[in-house]
Amino acid sequence: MTLNHELDLIFESRDRDNMQPTIDALLPYYAADPENARVLYEVGGAYDTAGQEDIAQGFYEKALAAGLHGDLLRRCYVQYGSTLRNLGAYERSLVVFREARAAFPDSPALGAFEAITLHAAGHPDESVAALLDLVVSFVRTPDIERYKPAITGNAAYIRTLQGQHP
Repeated sequence: MTLNHELDLIFESRDRDNMQPTIDALLPYYAADPENARVLYEVGGAYDTAGQEDIAQGFYEKALAAGLHGDLLRRCYVQYGSTLRNLGAYERSLVVFREARAAFPDSPALGAFEAITLHAAGHPDESVAALLDLVVSFVRTPDIERYKPAITGNAAYIRTLQGQHP
């Protein structure tokens, strides 16, 4: 059985309400290969799901430095950016999401989590505008297609408000 398959099995059997068994199952893999990007990412994710974002942050940073790529990199960006937001590091979170969106422009999840961070960081207008951009970019229905110019125009207008509400 390959390492990736073993990690997949651990991930599939996790109980999101009790992550300690998952953490305990992953730690021997970390001890055996502390530079493995996938192992670092999975350990970080387990701590993150357990609500231990302060520990998860370090694992995510190590995973990124170790060379994650493809879908694992995209997922790590989502989780790391969200962890930073949860820790109150809004500007760092926004930097992570900007980098991630440049690397994965076709990921609506990255855009959605970036919008959540924008809102948490006190930029509700930019957050709403970003969500409208996601709708225009990723929702393919006749009524959205018909109103794309109006939605895009409203997103641009909302960006100009930047907290200028009465």
